[in-house]
Amino acid sequence: MIKRLILILILTFNGIFIHAQNSNGKFSLRAILVDLEQRYEVTFSYADINVDGIIIIPPSETFTIQEAINYLESQTGLNFQNLNERFISISKRELKRIDVSGFVIDFETGKNIVGATIQSNTRAAISDDQGYFELKNIILNDTLLVRFLGYTSSRTPVLEFDRNSSSHIFLKQKITKLQEVIVSNFITKGIDVNSDGSIKIDAGTLGILPGLTDPDVLQTIQALPGIQSINETVSHINVRGGTNDQNLVFWDGIKMYQTGHFFGLISAFNPYITKEVVLIKNGTTTALSDGVSSTIDIRTDDLVSQDFSGGAGINMINADLFFKIPLTKRMSLQLSSRRSISDLFHTPTYDQYFNRIFRNTDVTSSSDPVADTLVDSNEKFNFYDITAKLLYDISSKDKLRISFLRVFNTINYEESALVNSELESKTSGLEQQTTASSIVYSRLWSDKLVTTAQLYFSGYELGAINFDVLNDQRLIQENKILDTGLKLDARVALNNTLDLFTGYQLSEVGITNLVDINNPIYRRLIKKVLRTHAVFAEGNYSSVSGNTNLRLGLRGNYYEKFNRIILEPRLAFNQKFLNHFSFEVLGEMKSQTTTQVIDLQNDFLGVEKRRWVLANEEDIPIVESKQISAGLRYQQGNFLVSLEGYIKQVNGITSSSQGFQNQFQYVRSSGSYEVSGLDFLINQRIGKFTTWLSYSYSENTYDFPEFIPPVFPNNLDIRHTTTFGTSFQTKNFQLSAGLNWRTGKPYTIGTEIIDGDIIYENPNGSRLDDYLRIDLSAKYWFQISKRVRGEFGASLWNISDNQNIVNIYYKADDNGNLETIQQFALGFTPNFMFRVSF
Repeated sequence: MIKRLILILILTFNGIFIHAQNSNGKFSLRAILVDLEQRYEVTFSYADINVDGIIIIPPSETFTIQEAINYLESQTGLNFQNLNERFISISKRELKRIDVSGFVIDFETGKNIVGATIQSNTRAAISDDQGYFELKNIILNDTLLVRFLGYTSSRTPVLEFDRNSSSHIFLKQKITKLQEVIVSNFITKGIDVNSDGSIKIDAGTLGILPGLTDPDVLQTIQALPGIQSINETVSHINVRGGTNDQNLVFWDGIKMYQTGHFFGLISAFNPYITKEVVLIKNGTTTALSDGVSSTIDIRTDDLVSQDFSGGAGINMINADLFFKIPLTKRMSLQLSSRRSISDLFHTPTYDQYFNRIFRNTDVTSSSDPVADTLVDSNEKFNFYDITAKLLYDISSKDKLRISFLRVFNTINYEESALVNSELESKTSGLEQQTTASSIVYSRLWSDKLVTTAQLYFSGYELGAINFDVLNDQRLIQENKILDTGLKLDARVALNNTLDLFTGYQLSEVGITNLVDINNPIYRRLIKKVLRTHAVFAEGNYSSVSGNTNLRLGLRGNYYEKFNRIILEPRLAFNQKFLNHFSFEVLGEMKSQTTTQVIDLQNDFLGVEKRRWVLANEEDIPIVESKQISAGLRYQQGNFLVSLEGYIKQVNGITSSSQGFQNQFQYVRSSGSYEVSGLDFLINQRIGKFTTWLSYSYSENTYDFPEFIPPVFPNNLDIRHTTTFGTSFQTKNFQLSAGLNWRTGKPYTIGTEIIDGDIIYENPNGSRLDDYLRIDLSAKYWFQISKRVRGEFGASLWNISDNQNIVNIYYKADDNGNLETIQQFALGFTPNFMFRVSF
């Protein structure tokens, strides 16, 4: 007995010593066996040579003895045999041989690869015309080497086929320029930084973020340093001090002019059909123009589905469903739909959203935050979106993609008044809608050349009809866009480290603006069309080690109407050094010809006041930007520190595009702004916990030469922004909490009214109170059946119900007195969701 106690102490000490040397919690197998013998009152019989040197993570203390044995077998490769209820023998497994089979598949396109070589140490095979292969009598601990011209070779353990006798092996094309991830889990799981400085958000693996139940892509990017929405909507995202119209938003390669549902509170893009989002703040590829502040590239799944799958869900605002339907081995169809549920019943979440968007607009009868009520209870609001995508792999070298998107929002309400002692009612309303589609054809000519051709159109319409019953007046306003284009590009691999990407783009944008009044009769219709030709080229260099990455390019835009050429150089450089450090330099010059302006604050019922217009090189110039940034990042294991500084100058902005609500509200002039700032992030993941802290400092200043004074703070000049968040994740549960704080935005104080005009102090000479919001989110997954999974989530937005003011402006009331209007962000807003996926 004493000898056995001494042996236990020695082995336990040995296990503790090994654990101390392995911070990942591993123990020697010998120490684990001793512990199991004491816990379950069993005895293991083994030869020392079979267990010595094996170090693994111990089985869970909640396991039964049989579950513990199964676990040890899977981790050690040893054979455990129950001799009786108490004695268990341990021996080495004999070399097992199995037959393997499967398909070799292109990772990017999902198509089967014909003629690939599959080789083990003793056997070899070639994939047939269906991409299928078979290998017989292969040793279990062997590895398959799979090779094909133009693709990166893959090594797959035969052990994977032991669990599933038939399996897919995916190969990646060498010709496809894949941006290397230099920083993983930037804030949470699923957010990575690429070698060109872009940030990729993988919707499928994205971890939970505070305040969100659904992975809303436009809400998610606001968690990144340097990005925020001053008025707390997704349709007004501000990237490094820019207005929302300075963001180039793509959906499957189609430019979007509408990005929000509920007139800006939630994203217009179904998050459950989204594959990934790429955000570019600087160093944009020359293939893209417009968007002098950023590019937000939203992409759906581009692989042909081999199995039927889908999902459906509902939250306090909308319900949605999606399907991925295989039609043949080379063709599949993706369908999705989402619709508001407000016409069925109103929820507390809906009421908060409705009050946030429609307060202080023509939809409500009072600007008093307390007395604000609907003109009539017959208000009707709804939205929906529909997407469809056909994926067809014509051959092993050719693929075709056809995408379609439809987005729709509407609000209608009744206004009633006594006219000649009779009650008269009129229905006013607002509609905002987008219809977009594209056809993309790509061909792999060889392992050195791939080409792509795209035809697209994007249509946008904003229309309002507003009745003034007492004055018998009807106002119609419309803003329409038709954007069509052709894009051709080619990528040529010059060698293993250098490739050339070049192409041509033709775009034609037509914008129509209409104002029609019946009393007095007035009609103004303005239609402008601009055709642009662009050529671009860039070289991409990546060293053999992957430590050095450089992209250098030039884009030339020719505007037919103005007979003008604008050249736009681009730069993205990243260098890894000292194992865990990376240094980054990004630069770009960009231009854009479409912008949003506000003529009157009550345009379009005062809800969606901004209308799109085209540059005319007179009172609306082409907007041009210059930006340079440099960053340093350190990542070791689960610890990350990131620091980035930038300077950006934007010329050609108009005063009407800035939304002034002061002495410059009705003054039309052109100017510029310059913003400089610093973005800092620290992130630490420990076990199942992830914690991050970000801080941004920026200084944003206008320069309008015709204004007095000409230089003053930008409407979006937020000097300090801090975000703190933490999340906890297990296999079936996620919990996240976060705090958002920032200094208040500038505004101009109104002092009095003289001769009907409001007198103001210095422009943007005062600031709103600081903004503070605390959010919480949780999700839980569970299996309903073998193929069906359920998901329940809850979020609490602004838990403390802080009354955050996002805007202050002034107007004259009915008695000619100065009235102060305060616009508030969302108060305490709960949301719940339930989903099933299969």
